[in-house]
Amino acid sequence: MSVKSMKLVMSDPQQQPKIMAKVPGEVRALPRTRCPLCTELFLAPKILPCLHTFCLPCLEQLEPFSVLGFQGDCSSDSSSDQSCLLRDLPQPLLSILCPVCDTEVDLPPGGIQELTTDYLALNEVLLETLQAQGHGVVCDLCVDGEAAKRCHTCKANLCHFCSQAHRRQRKTASHAVVDMEDLKGYNRIGKPILCLSHPSEELKLFCERCDRPVCRDCVVDKHRQHPYDFTSNVIHKHGDSMRELLKSTQQQVGALEEALHQVEGVGSTIRSRVEAVATEIHAFADGYIQAIEEHRDRLLKQLDDLKVQKENLLHLQKAQLEQLLLDMRTGVEFTEHLLTNGSDLEILITKRVVASRLKRLIRVDYSVHPGGDDGIQFSPQEKAGQYHGYEVFGAVLNKAVDPAKCILQGEDLHHAHQNQSASFTLLCNDALGEQMGRGGEFVKVTLVHKDKKDCAIKPAICDNGDGTYHVSYTPEVLGTYIVCVSVKGQHVQGSPFTLTVKNKFRKHQGVFHCCTFCSSGGQKAARCACGGTMPGGFQGCGHGHKGHPGSPHWSCCGRFVKHSECPGGPLGKTLQRSLLRTVAL
Repeated sequence: MSVKSMKLVMSDPQQQPKIMAKVPGEVRALPRTRCPLCTELFLAPKILPCLHTFCLPCLEQLEPFSVLGFQGDCSSDSSSDQSCLLRDLPQPLLSILCPVCDTEVDLPPGGIQELTTDYLALNEVLLETLQAQGHGVVCDLCVDGEAAKRCHTCKANLCHFCSQAHRRQRKTASHAVVDMEDLKGYNRIGKPILCLSHPSEELKLFCERCDRPVCRDCVVDKHRQHPYDFTSNVIHKHGDSMRELLKSTQQQVGALEEALHQVEGVGSTIRSRVEAVATEIHAFADGYIQAIEEHRDRLLKQLDDLKVQKENLLHLQKAQLEQLLLDMRTGVEFTEHLLTNGSDLEILITKRVVASRLKRLIRVDYSVHPGGDDGIQFSPQEKAGQYHGYEVFGAVLNKAVDPAKCILQGEDLHHAHQNQSASFTLLCNDALGEQMGRGGEFVKVTLVHKDKKDCAIKPAICDNGDGTYHVSYTPEVLGTYIVCVSVKGQHVQGSPFTLTVKNKFRKHQGVFHCCTFCSSGGQKAARCACGGTMPGGFQGCGHGHKGHPGSPHWSCCGRFVKHSECPGGPLGKTLQRSLLRTVAL
């Protein structure tokens, strides 16, 4: 994620909110009751889709990052109304950058005002205000005086005057009213959350179709005929779904931490290896004076460039993993705090934005394998040309395996026999076609039946340590298999290919001879599968006579290859008995 600049647009520079310098991978240690921008107690806190909370006035001062499009037209019939004329104009859909995590977040169609309110933060601000020496809580009724009492029944803060009037009224005379000082030991002070569309009604119901809390007037107005229920009845179902998302996110946090540790370890290994190669280069260059010193400087520059190249890849991967880990930790901490300390209604109000964020984080694709390796070597025997008339040697090698240059060898590449061990060899080469000379590559071999996808052979791969890998397997099912051989996730030369598994190897039952006359000692009854005969009643083949193939062959099948499998052959019972007689002879 690239770091983007965030601007604040204010008329008075002295009133500009305080923005601390943000270090990648770090979060400022601020209380949950204070805005990260102005560092003051939250005022109308709003939750961004990335689960960071800010004051509404602070968010309104942020400059939009981009325009995503336009939406919305006025549906009123009074087109002469000035306000309607303004609403007829297409409203832009904007996005801003979060000042904490630098994530681009989309604003709702109504702008910042329609962002989800963080009621849990409001409750914590109220508690912190009460626990301060001068609490300064404003009366909920007159909005002028400082609150001195609190009505537990109405969940309202009252000044002295409104408190006396509250007690004199018949409807509220029996309400439980306590001093604000007595509330300092409380860990939660709930206030009724009112409907934005119907400010006199409290949110006590939850619309399942719209996935949001509603009031009594809403269910007979905009949410008519929508399935709904009391918040206390649906909190279990929606709370469990958020816990499942939280559990999945927590599991990926551990994987990210391990991947980050591996990246840091590979970076340390590369630096150590670079230092070792640099030492070798210095030792080699000391044998020459000016020419070798110039050659040494050139080698060190190449090595440093290679180091920078590899470290840049690792730094980029590290920054991406750190940012993703930070985002996931923020989501986990926010969700845990909400599920632990939030009320049923607060959880349901925040549920949609929290679930959306956690789902997006879970879908982020990342690699747990380091993006670089320490494949750096120094070759002192490599010719490097001449410096001031001196022949110099030595070069920095960044030798890496090239899957397209890797070769498969062996007699069992394409043919094997049922229940008999077979094998082949993988020879790893670099981009120049030269053998690697060392092992440690990630080699993967799969053998899957062409017609039975659930039938596969598990091969054994042995790293010989010299750039070759011995692959052995034992097929149990006859048929054709698709064999895939890959190095570092890429197919090698000739992969994939087919492998045919036949019945067990059939041995020859006859003799490998030049002719029947020689192998049988001149027996007339001895016959050969080649079909040759000789004059004088000889039923077998002879040199230069009719039917002789002209080369040594097997008497049982007529094949010319000595070390081969016997196919059987179309011989009758009489012929087979004669062949057995030849074998005996």
